[in-house]
Amino acid sequence: MGAREKDRELERLIPLSIGGVSNDDNVASKSSFPADSPNASTSASATFKKEAFRIAVRGWAWKKFMTGCVILSPLIITFYITWWFIHFVDGIFSPIYDHLGINIFGLGFVTSLIFIFLVGVFMSSWVGTSLLALGEWFIIKMPLMSYIYAASKQISAAISPGSEELCCVYVPTNHLYLGDILLINSKDVLRPNLSVREGIEIVISGGMSIPKLLTTIDSEFNL
Repeated sequence: MGAREKDRELERLIPLSIGGVSNDDNVASKSSFPADSPNASTSASATFKKEAFRIAVRGWAWKKFMTGCVILSPLIITFYITWWFIHFVDGIFSPIYDHLGINIFGLGFVTSLIFIFLVGVFMSSWVGTSLLALGEWFIIKMPLMSYIYAASKQISAAISPGSEELCCVYVPTNHLYLGDILLINSKDVLRPNLSVREGIEIVISGGMSIPKLLTTIDSEFNL
């Protein structure tokens, strides 16, 4: 009995440990944890500020870059098209000057402008009008070139500064919304007093639903 009591007293004197760590170590670790938490929060705050600053700088740089693109793109496109047009027009007569040994940039362009002006003066005369009518007659007889010439002539007439007012007229060919679009002089156009719905009904029905009395904005006429 005396030996057992001595062993129990020795066990009481030995400090208890959990997982190889004494109570004193646990107390020290617990006391040191609150001291480390402010450093961790400060580091996280600094990292967040750096990331926010990086995102702000990136957004600012991208915005300024896109602003520069928006400003420079129209200027670059305009300059490129103008430069291409000058080279194209200059290339009409520049081979002639190159053959003569004259290498002056822009001389072919000026010559082309003078030639176009003289053509306009000549076509304004009676002889030029007659030759133009004869040439158009030959072109109209050609199957493919007639469509190309008619379309290009309508476009030229539409953008001509001295031309009269033209109207874009849709001429349906069937009930499937297919047809031709023509540019016609406004004096030759009759504007019917129809709504959009009535016009669509006439196209879909193939002209069967057209009213017997069709009125225009200015006058009335019987079909």
